Amino acid sequence: MTNNVKNEAVLDSAHVGDIRGAFGTIRHGDVAARNSVWQRLRTLLAILGPGLIVMVGDNDAGAFSTYAQAGQNYGTSLLWTLILLIPVLYVNQEMVLRLGAVTGVGHARLILERFGKFWGAFSAIDLFLLNALTIVTEFIGITLGLQYLGLPKEWGVIAAAGLVMAAASTGDFRRFERFSMILVVFSLLLVPVFMMVHPPMSQIGHDLFVPGMPAGGKLSDVMLLIIGIVGTTVAPWQLFFQQSYVIDKRITPRFIKYERADLWLGIVLVLIGAVAIIGMSAALFAGKPEFGNFQDAGAVAAGLGKYHSHLAGVLFAVALIDASLIGASAVSLSTAYALADVLNMKHSLHRKPSDARAFYLVYFLLIAGAASLVLIPGVPLGLLTNAVQTLAGVLLPSASVFLLLLCNDKDVLGPWVNGRWTNLFTGLVAAVLVLLSVILTASVLWPDISSQTIVNVLVGGGIVGGIVVIAAHVVKLRRDAETGADLAEEAKPTKLYMNTWRMPPLAQLKPMVLSRSNRMWMAVLRGYLVVAVIMVVYKVTQVALLGQ
Repeated sequence: MTNNVKNEAVLDSAHVGDIRGAFGTIRHGDVAARNSVWQRLRTLLAILGPGLIVMVGDNDAGAFSTYAQAGQNYGTSLLWTLILLIPVLYVNQEMVLRLGAVTGVGHARLILERFGKFWGAFSAIDLFLLNALTIVTEFIGITLGLQYLGLPKEWGVIAAAGLVMAAASTGDFRRFERFSMILVVFSLLLVPVFMMVHPPMSQIGHDLFVPGMPAGGKLSDVMLLIIGIVGTTVAPWQLFFQQSYVIDKRITPRFIKYERADLWLGIVLVLIGAVAIIGMSAALFAGKPEFGNFQDAGAVAAGLGKYHSHLAGVLFAVALIDASLIGASAVSLSTAYALADVLNMKHSLHRKPSDARAFYLVYFLLIAGAASLVLIPGVPLGLLTNAVQTLAGVLLPSASVFLLLLCNDKDVLGPWVNGRWTNLFTGLVAAVLVLLSVILTASVLWPDISSQTIVNVLVGGGIVGGIVVIAAHVVKLRRDAETGADLAEEAKPTKLYMNTWRMPPLAQLKPMVLSRSNRMWMAVLRGYLVVAVIMVVYKVTQVALLGQ
């Protein structure tokens, strides 16, 4: 397969060339074998970035709030949810990095091309709204950190917005990645805070690997917090961001194994940060009046200053600002990438603003708009936070379903399509995410939802979803056996073929033909979307007419 852009689906010529990462360069067309440990390490250092940034960006202001709430209200009893999410994080993000490296086309554009204008527009518009509100929460996090540090909110927010804009607009991909990696390093400030508070490690180790529910906790509240942990750890923007960033970094199939290692490093950092926040909050407020009465991340910083030391509070506040900066940067980029992909505009950090005006305009407007909203007196920031949760609930199932279908599209991924066990696991995960998203969306729209209703939905929906996914998988296995597809899978393509296979230009792709199981997923998605829209319209009407 040639590296000529005309023979591939790459949408922006800036996406082809040398890989110029924060820690090294790989020349375009480099096919030399990496035989020694040093050669492999140098290659890994050059590839490092997409996985680390997307995962550390996941531990943003919203994650700080969710994890701190879990620790302050329920101790370390919910740590086990993080371990369960590790395979979900890896499988989801590994699929998008594979899509990015093999196709050269962003997630939103692939949905548009393979599933039609309706779903393409739905994904792009929903992502835009969700991400715009998410960026507002990042600037809320910045204001909370500034407040503890005693710095003026107005000038601090303006400086933060300017820094995030400037970092991405130099026209030099490497400069942006180095800026992001500095933020990644500063995220480790949570570790010394954790060590200062010194929570009981034996209890943390037990609660990480032994599932349990908080004693005396209201089931509905606990379940909604668990769903919140899932939502803040597996966010829709991550899928769009990593796929586009892998493309922008010019990573090809040859380097997928190194990008997988980068992703694992990012997951480790996510786990370290989440455990540190939950464990620190649990130990800090145990036996104190604040235990069980979470307010926000700023109050956690104040609690550190009150019950431990001013230094601990300062480090936590700086870590919160750092997390908000990388979150705002990554979420804004994922939006700009997606819209530029769908509208077929130039979109690359290798380009200067004068050479990709629309791409950077979207990025700048998102940052400036979010910063302005936070500074306007009387803006209902709590309502905006709830809106983020609701829109995340609507988008996450669709993003998961489209991801699963795209990774089974042989015209798109060729020899890189999912294996059968990956499909089974991903199908079950998608079914669970649909179920949790229904509960999350309903809980935001109807805060008084009962514990029994949640249990009924979980049990009933879980049983039905599991049966449907497993049945679809069994049917596919039988069909493969009848057609001989399972034998074809055993004839694995050569390494050279795998490393050089790229998706052809979009115009050359055959129309997508959905199998019976895939049509089932699309039907589920349509049904879910109808229910979600009805719920949202009902709640908006209720608020407008009754003021509730």
